[in-house]
Amino acid sequence: MDSKQAQGIATGAWGAKKWGGIGAAEIMLLLVAAVWGGSYAVAKQATQQLPVLEFIALRFGLTFLVLLPALRPLFGAQWRQGLAVGGLLGANLLAIFVCETFGVSLTAASNAAFLISLCVALTPFVEWWLLGQRPARRVFWAAGLSAVGAAMLSATSPADIAVGWGDGLMVVAAFLRAVMVCMTRRLAGRHAMPALTLTAVQSGVMALGAMAISLVASPPNGAWHIPPATASFWWGMAYLVLLCTVFAFFAQNHAASRSSPSRVALLMGSEPVFGALIAVYGFGERIGAWGWAGGLLIVVAAWWVTMPPPVAPRTQA
Repeated sequence: MDSKQAQGIATGAWGAKKWGGIGAAEIMLLLVAAVWGGSYAVAKQATQQLPVLEFIALRFGLTFLVLLPALRPLFGAQWRQGLAVGGLLGANLLAIFVCETFGVSLTAASNAAFLISLCVALTPFVEWWLLGQRPARRVFWAAGLSAVGAAMLSATSPADIAVGWGDGLMVVAAFLRAVMVCMTRRLAGRHAMPALTLTAVQSGVMALGAMAISLVASPPNGAWHIPPATASFWWGMAYLVLLCTVFAFFAQNHAASRSSPSRVALLMGSEPVFGALIAVYGFGERIGAWGWAGGLLIVVAAWWVTMPPPVAPRTQA
């Protein structure tokens, strides 16, 4: 299957369908948010058994191997453009993962959930800055509503929100997420690269980048660790590779080239809600009324931004 066929199938299957004003691309993004909501516990357990950078290199190295067949479209006339686009987006994604992972290790999980969700509030401004497209007024209001909801969801009270070095890294990661969405919209849409091909290139860049950073940052006599042979580690790695990376990045790349960056970011901003539901019903954690109210605000904001704009009534001549 060549790139034009793949793009046509994706567009035909996912680009035209609508359910109640919500497109299939938006539904895919909500599924991604649900999958990523369950990834925190898995990733935390895995990074306790393997250093962060080696964990990132292994995760995305395996992803690259799984997606090798998707690289066929690169062996055409536009292979240089494909590598350039995938390389640039992959480098940005690696920076996001490094900031997120180390940021979470230096701050409370509640702070991290709030600060990374600032991507929702930052994206309309980054979209305006990079793409020159001023979003609708309601997108700004919905972005602010989502940020307030994320703050309430991640803290039992306003006094629980603190600032530290880890918080700074999470703010940088949130900004880079907003840049990522806008760059994907601009670059992937311009070069019409299949979403799986773009994900494969990004994964390869991230694996190589993480290995390079690990080698530079490790002590002179440091050695790479052998991944543990436990079933829990490899089941978790399979979940992260197949669902949280292959499916999630394919869906995000596909939707970002077909939807507004602000809509993408707001839908992805529902991730803390899914994380909270999984934490409560899957891991027995408890969230108070303050947190549930914040989750409701995020859901309302995501729903609001997916509604079609009002149509002005026609005047009779």
